[in-house]
Amino acid sequence: MFVPVLGPLYARLTPMAEAMLRVLAGLLLVVHGTGKIVDPFAMVAMVEGLGFHPGEFWSPLLAVTEFFGGILIALGLFTRPAAFAGAIVLAVTAYFHGMVMDEGLTGMEKSLLWMMILLFFAVRGTTAYGIDRRLNRQF
Repeated sequence: MFVPVLGPLYARLTPMAEAMLRVLAGLLLVVHGTGKIVDPFAMVAMVEGLGFHPGEFWSPLLAVTEFFGGILIALGLFTRPAAFAGAIVLAVTAYFHGMVMDEGLTGMEKSLLWMMILLFFAVRGTTAYGIDRRLNRQF
């Protein structure tokens, strides 16, 4: 460390910073999935356009993954599987914007950033401030 005296401060703040990132990512997924959960079949044509057939299966699964997965991530409950599922959705979103919509990196960047945040929690699991950790259970 360039400033060794800050080491204890960083060590103390890291669990809170991770928890804040996890909660924010989860809540933003909930917001993003709210419209989809209200009408879970609204995205049938879009998912079929990406090659996911039948759309009647994939569209509600997308809605559930974003809305309920976001709630689970925010709570820190079943964090790893919920974050992994969300990361898969965001990988498809990155492909959609970057390749299908031909928006390149500009269109993909938010999805890639979100995907990496969720992959971090898929690997890391819940921090000290999540339900999984309080129950002393991690996937």
